Amino acid sequence: MHDILLVDDHSIVRTGLKLLINDFLSHTNIDEANDGGSALQKVKQINYDLVIMDVNMPQTDSFGTLQAMLTVKPETKVIMFSMNAEEVYAKRYLKMGARGYLRKDASNDEIEKAITTVLNGKTYISPSLTQKLLSGFQSKNETGNPFDKLSHREFEIVQHLAQGDSIKEISKKLNVHTSTAGTHKARIFEKLGVHNVIELINLAKAHDVILSS
Repeated sequence: MHDILLVDDHSIVRTGLKLLINDFLSHTNIDEANDGGSALQKVKQINYDLVIMDVNMPQTDSFGTLQAMLTVKPETKVIMFSMNAEEVYAKRYLKMGARGYLRKDASNDEIEKAITTVLNGKTYISPSLTQKLLSGFQSKNETGNPFDKLSHREFEIVQHLAQGDSIKEISKKLNVHTSTAGTHKARIFEKLGVHNVIELINLAKAHDVILSS
């Protein structure tokens, strides 16, 4: 019997995943959550064999939620599920302790392979991401990417800044105080050596960092 938790704010996505999983995994108990807070509470109560969690959910800091889950239950196997570019996001989530990263447009066969791979105690990385990572290792010089200096929270705020969100909007989405979001913004600009969002976006383009979801 496998205990699996699906975390996504769209019920249709949870339903689709549930049908797919039940198709290739027998004797599986599947729970659902629609945000990071409720998912964390469930993880505290139940030892799930696998958590599949959407990256972008309202009022949810996905980096913080993943970190909290692994702090409470270090053995928890988590697959991040998103439409965001895997070459940008996957490395960060995997580095934090996620066991896999899947794009929402992945085929049913790939989703099945990822789930079975992680349930068997291994880490899943898609063939396309593997190739991109290898290409990156071969082509990067010693100067590195300035965006790698950012913390997970700072990188998340960069995404919102690039999308045109104000500090007030960012603080609301990430459930942090406005002054905290403002401090993060100042540190981001200092670390990247930029003075405004336009320079930030141009710097991202120069280093092939995709900032839109």
